[in-house]
Formats: sequence, structure tokens, C-alpha cells
Amino acid sequence: MAIAVTFVMTACNKSTSADVSTAGKQQLSLYLTDGPGLFDKVLIDIRSVKVLVDTSSDTRKHDNEDWDHRGGDDQRKDSSFVWENLNITPGVYDILKFRNGADTIFASSGIAKGSIRLIKIEIGTNNSVVKDSVTYPVSLPPNAPNYVLIKLRGEECEEYLPAKKRLWLDFDITRSIIQNSNNQFILRPVFHFYTVSSTGSIEGKVGPKEGFPVVTVFNATDTAYALPGREGEFKIRGLKDGIYSVYVNASNGYFDTTITNVEVKAPRETKLATITLRK
Repeated sequence: MAIAVTFVMTACNKSTSADVSTAGKQQLSLYLTDGPGLFDKVLIDIRSVKVLVDTSSDTRKHDNEDWDHRGGDDQRKDSSFVWENLNITPGVYDILKFRNGADTIFASSGIAKGSIRLIKIEIGTNNSVVKDSVTYPVSLPPNAPNYVLIKLRGEECEEYLPAKKRLWLDFDITRSIIQNSNNQFILRPVFHFYTVSSTGSIEGKVGPKEGFPVVTVFNATDTAYALPGREGEFKIRGLKDGIYSVYVNASNGYFDTTITNVEVKAPRETKLATITLRK
């Protein structure tokens, strides 16, 4: 899968990006999707989102920067680095609403031209999960800062039109929400990032829903998951080129099933025939 980084994010309603007409500006659009977990809801409190833009002619000369320091309270002056605020509505968002290939823009803003090296997300304290209709609080680890950083090399975003860039962020809920020995839930966010033009996807439909299927797509190097929707539909995005197996874990008396030799090639969507679970 794409490089994993620690981070959590939110979403705004789907909207059309504004045109960038000011010289020296570019439009950045961030899309949100999720890698599922076995929860009814995952509610994350997002207060702000910023990006650090490297406006120098060669971002590689900054590869050895202390990005943790730069993303924290670093007040060092460097004219080549510019912090930009992205437009979001602060609040609590259910990450599970953004799954199965939904294209949802959660932030889109005009920012300084250059290479995006950091995404910084400020997290509030009103975080929780709902499991089996019971709500549990979720906390950041003790002494952790109230923000998370995504570290980029600068070329990850896709420039799909002149001065317009976009990036998809996949929130891996299974790895991000951890239940400790005291049965408390801890938030240690993990994201995978990708662009649609450079990766492929697998989509299909599985049923009946009474089998409570969970879909796993894997090969020797990558693994991804999906929880089918109400009609059994699922879609897994951000996959590298390769041959995969699709494993459906079933319960309630239904047998598991596996489909092998599924080819993925960017930017194609690989469509599977309907998978029918048997008892």
C-alpha cells in the first residue's frame, strides 16, 4: 500500500474547488476515505488543518530537515517555508461515512505554490467510538501533542490541472483505534495516501448481508480491507499494480471464500463478479 503515516482527519461536504487565479498560488484538494474497523461509528474531533509549503526551487535540499521540530513550535525563520491554513469546519466527524470508494473533498484551498512537505492536524478532545450501540471515549496517548503530522517528500500530490493538486488519504481504523489492557480506547492514527491516477482499485458485491462479510485484499507485500455497504457493495482503492487474492471472512454459519489471481493495474478499476456466500 502507499506509505503509512500517523495522522487523523475530518471531512466537509463534497464541493467544487474554487478557481485559482492569483499569481503564485495553487489549489490543493484533499480527499478522505477510510480503511474500515468493526465499529458502528468512529467520531473524531478536528479543530484545524494546515500545510507546510516549501517554495524553494529544490525541495530535495530540505530532505534532512527535523520535520517533527518544524511541525511543532519551531519559530525559526526560513523564507522558503510557508504555513497555510486549509478551509475546514471544526467539529466532530464520523470517519466511517467515507468508505467504499466515496470521493469526498474534506479540504480545498488556494495556497502558495511549491512542494507540500507537512500536513498538520489539530485534534480536539471530543473523540469516541460506537460499538454494538455503546459509546466509548477515545483519547490520545498520555503526554502526546494535540496535533498529528503527515510527512511528505513533496511529489505525492497529483497535479491534474495546471496549479491544481489533489491527494487521497485513507484512514486505517483497524490500526488507529487501539483497545488497551484496561479496556480503554486509544487514538494512534495511521493513514495511507495515494492518487487515483497512479494506483488501481478492486470493487464488487458480496452477500447475503446476514453473513456479515469482511473483505480482505492481499498479496505478498500489501493488505487492505473493506466492510461492504448495505447492498453488499465494496471498493478498495490505492492498490499498487500486482496480482491479489480477495478473501471474504464470513460468520453466522456462512463459509469463508477466496478469489485468487485478481489483477490490478493503475488506473484501472477491477470489477469482480457478485460473490455469494454459502452455508
